[in-house]
Amino acid sequence: TTASNMANAETSASSEAEAYKALRPVFVSSNEKNAANGSLNGSSPADFGVMVREIVESQAPVNKAYEPNNPQANEEGYVFYSNVNSIEEMADMISASRSFQMNVEMMNTTKSMMQRLLSMGQ
Repeated sequence: TTASNMANAETSASSEAEAYKALRPVFVSSNEKNAANGSLNGSSPADFGVMVREIVESQAPVNKAYEPNNPQANEEGYVFYSNVNSIEEMADMISASRSFQMNVEMMNTTKSMMQRLLSMGQ
C-alpha cells in the first residue's frame, strides 16, 4: 500500500470522488481467535504474528486547489489532489523496513544459538 500511495501522491482529478485516496492496511493478530478463547496449548511461537485483514481507503479529505488553467479543473476552477501524506508514508516505509531488519537479526541470532547448542552436544 505504501508504494501505491507514494506513486499516486501528486495525482490530480477533476472531482473529489475521482481523486486518489490513500490506502491503509488493517492488521490483526494471526492467532487472534485462539488467543481470545484461551486455547493456546500446542501453539508454537511461529503461530503468532500479524496479518492484513483488509485494505481500506483513508477518510482524510482530499486536497483542493484553485487552478483555473489546469486542464483537469472543474467548472469552478478547482483541481483535487490525493490525500496522501508523503512524510507519513516515508515514516511507515522506514518503520516497516526496520521491523523486517530486526526480524532477520532475531532469526540469525536464533540460528547461531541453535548451532552452538548442537556443537556442544558433539
